[in-house]
Amino acid sequence: MSRDSQTHSQAKRNRESEKARKQQAKAERRAQRSQHGADPFEVVSVEDIVGRLPSSSEVMRQIAERERTPRAPVTVPCKLFVGSLTDMVTETVLMEMFSKYGKVSEVAIITDRETSQSRGFAFVTMENRQDSPRAIEELEGYELDGRNITVKVATTR
Repeated sequence: MSRDSQTHSQAKRNRESEKARKQQAKAERRAQRSQHGADPFEVVSVEDIVGRLPSSSEVMRQIAERERTPRAPVTVPCKLFVGSLTDMVTETVLMEMFSKYGKVSEVAIITDRETSQSRGFAFVTMENRQDSPRAIEELEGYELDGRNITVKVATTR
């Protein structure tokens, strides 16, 4: 016998013994499973998973109840641009000016990052959008500290 055929025979015997070992391990696992019984699976209903869903008549009744419930009026805020301001104008002054026309939720005077001085404009947020037109109409061109200010609805850049 040649050396190649001996090596080939040895490799074949190794493969066959590995295959036999795996079959033996598989048989042992099956025997263990049969001794312990089947894996315990919990049986659940759809209701256990998603909860109880209301019937269509219950949903319709809930919708009808919501329609009868009075809702509070929704107020939509409005941000206004205020320009041509002097350095002397403060947030308090702007708050008092615009409060005559409706509730003001925020006043922000824009300042220079390096010098912290006013850049000459501010943003005033009115709590209710319906108050904004009157404030714009009456304050546009209003003289404040010797300058006529500009008031209009703020837009995004």
